[in-house]
Amino acid sequence: MYDYKPTRNGAHPREFLSGFKGYLHVDGYSGYHKVQGVTLVGCWAHARRKFDEALKALPAGQSKTETAAQQGLAFCNELFAIERELRDASPEERHAVRMERSKPILEAYWAWLQKQRSRTLPKSLLGQAIAYSLNQWDKLTAFLKDGRLELDNNRSERSIKPFVIGRKNWLFANTPRGAKASATIYSVIEMAKENGLNPFQYLKVLFEQLPQLPDPKDPEALDRLLPWSSSLPLTCRASQP
Repeated sequence: MYDYKPTRNGAHPREFLSGFKGYLHVDGYSGYHKVQGVTLVGCWAHARRKFDEALKALPAGQSKTETAAQQGLAFCNELFAIERELRDASPEERHAVRMERSKPILEAYWAWLQKQRSRTLPKSLLGQAIAYSLNQWDKLTAFLKDGRLELDNNRSERSIKPFVIGRKNWLFANTPRGAKASATIYSVIEMAKENGLNPFQYLKVLFEQLPQLPDPKDPEALDRLLPWSSSLPLTCRASQP
C-alpha cells in the first residue's frame, strides 16, 4: 500500500501506521523511529552497498582483496549466503539456523566494526559504511528475532521502483492530487500481485462489481472484493488451475 505526503516528516509514517503492532522493515530513514509499538528491522542490502561503493572508489591499480572495504563486504556476503540456503526453509528452521550460523558472524562483524572505527576517517566512504552499520545495529540484528523476517527490504524497494520510474513519464504525477491518485492505483495493483492475482483481471472485476454494490461503504461487501478474498472469481488468479 502506498501513501503520498508532501514532505518526509516522521509524523507521516507515525500517522499512517497508527495502530499497527509488530515488525517494520525499513531503510535508514530516521522518521520511522516516531512510529510507536513497532520493532524496526534494518536492511543489510543498504549496509552491504556502502562497502561495495567504498571498494569501487579505490584507485584502479590498488589491490582490493585485503582492504577493509573488502572485509566488510565479506561479512555481509556471508549473511546473504546463509539466507540463500534458507530460501525454502520454514520460519522455525530459518530462526534456528540464524541463531547457530548468522549470530556468530554478527558478533565477529561487531568486533571488526569497533576496531575499524578508530582507524578510519569518518567522512571517507569506508568510514560512512562503518558508521552506518554501527548506527543501525539494533535494526540490522533484529532479523534474528523471528524467522519470518527478511535480511533486507529489497522486496518493498522492487515494488516501489516502477512507481519511481513511471512518475517521470506521467504528467498527472506532478501535482499532489495526481500523486495521491497514482498511490491509490499502485496500491491496488501491487496488492493484487502480492496475492497471486492478475492485476488486469482483478481491476476488471473491481470496475464491474463495485458500481453494483447497494452500499459502496458496506465493509462486508468490500471484504469480498479485497485481493486476499476467497470470493474472487478464478479468472483473477495469475495462474489458474
